Amino acid sequence: MVFTPNKGIQFIDSYGIYVVTRMDVVLAVDLKGGYVVHGSCGNRANYLPLNWGLSPSAEPSAYLSVMEPKYLYAADLDRIEFSGDHTKLILRLADFVDGLWVDRGCSIPEEYLCGRNIHNIVGTETIDAPMDEFMGGFLSVDVKDGHVVARQNFSQLLPSEISDPSGVSPEDVLRLSNDTNFAGCVLLNISSVGTSSGIDAAVAESLRSCCEKTLFYGGGVRSTEDLATLADAGFDGAIVSTAVHKGTVPLKIIQEGSFC
Repeated sequence: MVFTPNKGIQFIDSYGIYVVTRMDVVLAVDLKGGYVVHGSCGNRANYLPLNWGLSPSAEPSAYLSVMEPKYLYAADLDRIEFSGDHTKLILRLADFVDGLWVDRGCSIPEEYLCGRNIHNIVGTETIDAPMDEFMGGFLSVDVKDGHVVARQNFSQLLPSEISDPSGVSPEDVLRLSNDTNFAGCVLLNISSVGTSSGIDAAVAESLRSCCEKTLFYGGGVRSTEDLATLADAGFDGAIVSTAVHKGTVPLKIIQEGSFC
């Protein structure tokens, strides 16, 4: 395996030909009150139905019929905030796509959702069981203003060798994930959601170097240049929304589900 700037991670096949791996591109939808809402900076109380952009409707099924993504990331904000539940809707949305990564505020393994094409996500914000108890699914490292967002008892869920749990960084959590049974991780920069703030190449490379598993990035992707930055750093996927509606990431990319 070799790494080439601007071409991402490449493998040399048996004929000596470089094969470029593609990075998945996943459309994000935040669900609140039965609608797709536009998120910004993690201030969920102020999220409103997405009534601008490429879709004339914020009703989830109608929205996906217009957007036609190959892959979808859905966050059930009501369930995360203990104010509702979109489980039945999420199961229907899974029929629209080839893969659905869903964060519905799972706290324990028993809350994983079974369904076709569904990849469960448990976030540091809601996890309430030791990480080594989860089999499969993705760990979302939820970050706000550079700090891991977690429950008060998060420190009790970490390995005993962590001497100062209060100072655990996103990089620390990604390293810890390497010894778990999660299939992969999502680095979710909550404070950058909906802001188109961009991706710092050095930060992306540092985060990628900490995780040996499949790794997705979400929050602040503003353009195809940012997708290239993440691909070059070796990320396996990028989660986007605002940039698609603004036209800085072409709709075709999320419909094809990949970027190279």
